[in-house]
Amino acid sequence: MEEEAKKERNEEVESDGGVEMVRVLVVDDSPVDRKIVEMLLKKSGRMFEVIAVDSGEKAMEVLGLSEVTIGRPHFNDQKIDVILTDYCMPQMTGYDLLKAIKEHDSLKSIPVVMMSSENDPRRISRCGGIGAEDFILKPLKIKDVQRLRTYAVPRTPISKSGTKRKLPVDLVAENSGYETCQRVAKVAVA
Repeated sequence: MEEEAKKERNEEVESDGGVEMVRVLVVDDSPVDRKIVEMLLKKSGRMFEVIAVDSGEKAMEVLGLSEVTIGRPHFNDQKIDVILTDYCMPQMTGYDLLKAIKEHDSLKSIPVVMMSSENDPRRISRCGGIGAEDFILKPLKIKDVQRLRTYAVPRTPISKSGTKRKLPVDLVAENSGYETCQRVAKVAVA
């Protein structure tokens, strides 16, 4: 069922010719690290819209999962495409946030990418075991940020003339440049 949600998410593409954007929720308690990630996302082209928060609790509010926002009719009102979260944070860790997201039916299809300055194989395995898409080591580099693009198909701004259609996964554009690269479905590269 989770695979079907991911497949559907990757098949939906807006076709109104607007600028493609990936909305990224950045969660990090360090203002310096948060600013660096935000700068790298914005520097890597106009493909990322950034919402930055300093705690897991605030991320839960943005996603509509906190006690403050629990009365809202819809979860993920911000339409987050990817969550990039630090692993080590006070009170609610990145692991706790990941777990809360993956336990919630309406949010578990959102890709969550963990980041940490510690290269701990047990930590990486633990996060992967409950659904993290990736584990990136700090300090982040441009190539790390560009990988985020592959975890979500961006939404385009809605226009009055735009239509929504489903395309086969192998025809979905892989990058936001002028070239269209065909994807090879379900092929692992060693």
